[in-house]
Amino acid sequence: MKKLLPTILVLGLLLSACAKKEENKTPAAPPPALITVTTAQTTKLEIVEETVGTIEGLMDPTIGAEVAGRVVKVLAHAGDEVKKGQLIAVLDAVDYGLQRREAQAEISRIEALLANQGKIVDRNQRLVQKNFISRNALDDASSQQDALRSQLDGAKAQLAQVDLASSKTRVYAPLDGRVEKQIVSIGDFVKVGDPLLQVIGTQRLRAHLPFPENIAAKLQPGQTVRLTTPTAPDQIVTVQIKELKPLVVSTSRAVDVIADVVDQPGWKPGASVNATVVLGERPSAVVVPEASVVLRPAGEVVYAVKGDKVTQHIVKTGLRRDGVVEITEGLAAGETVALDGAGFLTDKANIKIQQAAAK
Repeated sequence: MKKLLPTILVLGLLLSACAKKEENKTPAAPPPALITVTTAQTTKLEIVEETVGTIEGLMDPTIGAEVAGRVVKVLAHAGDEVKKGQLIAVLDAVDYGLQRREAQAEISRIEALLANQGKIVDRNQRLVQKNFISRNALDDASSQQDALRSQLDGAKAQLAQVDLASSKTRVYAPLDGRVEKQIVSIGDFVKVGDPLLQVIGTQRLRAHLPFPENIAAKLQPGQTVRLTTPTAPDQIVTVQIKELKPLVVSTSRAVDVIADVVDQPGWKPGASVNATVVLGERPSAVVVPEASVVLRPAGEVVYAVKGDKVTQHIVKTGLRRDGVVEITEGLAAGETVALDGAGFLTDKANIKIQQAAAK
């Protein structure tokens, strides 16, 4: 027992020294947060509403037969692009060729009769001057000449009608567009008015844009609308609102806004269209990048940089466009705020700036 006492005493002294060392040790400060910074800018922001609509073809005629006949050629098929005046179908014109020969023969017959009647009138005029025949005989010959002239005019009109009908056996595209449907085939007999092909015009299109009824009061004809479509993704078409349909669609509770698109290559009827209507603009909005705005229990905040520390600013945000956020309250233009790394900061935190962010 006497031998253990010195050992216990030594151990006690060692433990006491270790405890004093722990008491004198102070906790190390956390390293500064590494961030990038940016400056709050003033810029012009547009107040817009966006929607997705559809494109309608304003010109989609179904081309019908203007004369009866058998189809002998179909030169345009579903999906083909056609130009205005392009031959797209041919009907049998043999019957009209025979009718033309008949009408031409009638004209020749009447012309011969008219020539002979002209000679009779001339001879009768000379005989009347010599008092060999009465005036009534001359008048009768003149009336027959006038009747033949009228018959000649009628025969020529009949020939023109035959020529017109014969020309309608060749069917031409009435507009630039694409063949949507081929209705007839070679060998079909069609009557007047029977459909041959359906062509969808692409020169003039109409965009139907549904907007929620709660913003209907903000929309009016003449406002600027920017349109894009997946069939021509590189084109942004800027047009004006043409009209607003007065009724709210019962199934969707949306207002149908109409805008026309003219002469835009690549735009197709039936495709979807993305629309952005400009309702107004804010010429001097204070904006910061979206990464600078952080959500905290107090609300949305940004961290203003002051030397090697940051100060938390509770802000109110407005519009969000193209990666920037409008600050309506809580931050002034020109102030430096944290950008990358802002989500890891707290109020009064120490920072180290790595580099300035590009505008």
